[in-house]
Amino acid sequence: MKRIKMSLCLSVENIKKMKRYLIYMFALLLGATAFTACSESDDEVDEYPNWRAANEAYFNSLYATAKQRVAAGDAQWKVLKSWTVGETAADKAEDHIVARVISQGTGTELPLFTDSVRVHYRGRLLPSTSYADGYVFDQTYYGNFNPASAMPAKKAVAGVTAGFGTALQHMHIGDRWEVTIPYQLAYGEQGGDPIPGYSVLVFDMTLAEIHHPGKVVPPLR
Repeated sequence: MKRIKMSLCLSVENIKKMKRYLIYMFALLLGATAFTACSESDDEVDEYPNWRAANEAYFNSLYATAKQRVAAGDAQWKVLKSWTVGETAADKAEDHIVARVISQGTGTELPLFTDSVRVHYRGRLLPSTSYADGYVFDQTYYGNFNPASAMPAKKAVAGVTAGFGTALQHMHIGDRWEVTIPYQLAYGEQGGDPIPGYSVLVFDMTLAEIHHPGKVVPPLR
């Protein structure tokens, strides 16, 4: 009978030790998890802080400036209403794109909605935390633009965003513009990988060729 009592006492003592051990290990695990969470939080960078407000403020300011430049007769600036917006629609800033002419081409023809084109471009976002000049999300050339060596992309005017298509329909062959597009005429509130929602897009674009429907597009030389 004494041996049974002793065995029971030892079992209870072992259980107490095990509980203390488990509590100790749980405390260690909890502390490590908290430390990791704090570390991750400390290292985490908000790439696009106040992104919607910053993008809307930027475009509205640029739109107002461009309107003033156009009214003053500065031919280097253009404010163009989106082809998707009716002429009688409310005249809101986000219904327009803003273009700054970098250089003029020698072409006389304008692309139509039904045409396809070849166009050089580099598209970027507004400056963000890690990208002082704006993240470049798409481009058809690298380094400095050289039309003699760059390879333009073929695009259907009807197949691009409303803002990009609006710019194309006002450009002559050889025109090089910096085009700023509000998010409403680009990828909207949802965005599209790798473009976050509410993003103003800034394109350096040069129209290289215009091709009408039904005609064979010649290969690039």
